[in-house]
Amino acid sequence: MARDRFHNIVKAALIKDGWNVTHDPLQLKVGGVEMEIDLGAERLLGAERGDEKIAIEVKSFLASASAISEFHTALGQFINYRAALRREEPERFLYLGVPELTYHTFFQLDFPAQMLQENLVSIVVYNIDNQEIVLWKDS
Repeated sequence: MARDRFHNIVKAALIKDGWNVTHDPLQLKVGGVEMEIDLGAERLLGAERGDEKIAIEVKSFLASASAISEFHTALGQFINYRAALRREEPERFLYLGVPELTYHTFFQLDFPAQMLQENLVSIVVYNIDNQEIVLWKDS
């Protein structure tokens, strides 16, 4: 499976943010179907609370394809990956990783914003230049 152009940027940003990248990619086999989510990571919350585990599907939303077409693909992947994680790794929380510019432009338009809300999509926003996570937005 081809990696997203900003895969390594998001990986570096997660590490900067205190996460231990445990899977690159996170491979799942669910109901006879094999899937790969871009990154799996965890961090220790404390002895009493245990580990926090996440998975991130990284998207670049580059101009090479139409934004709505890439959005359709990203939303479909997110919904399928979330269902797969519920079955195989219910303790792991899924995020859609998007660049800061896309989040502040396309994702603020009425239709994409409504679809993200209706489908309970959690988002991690990353800054490409600084290789940093700038926002965690839970659904």
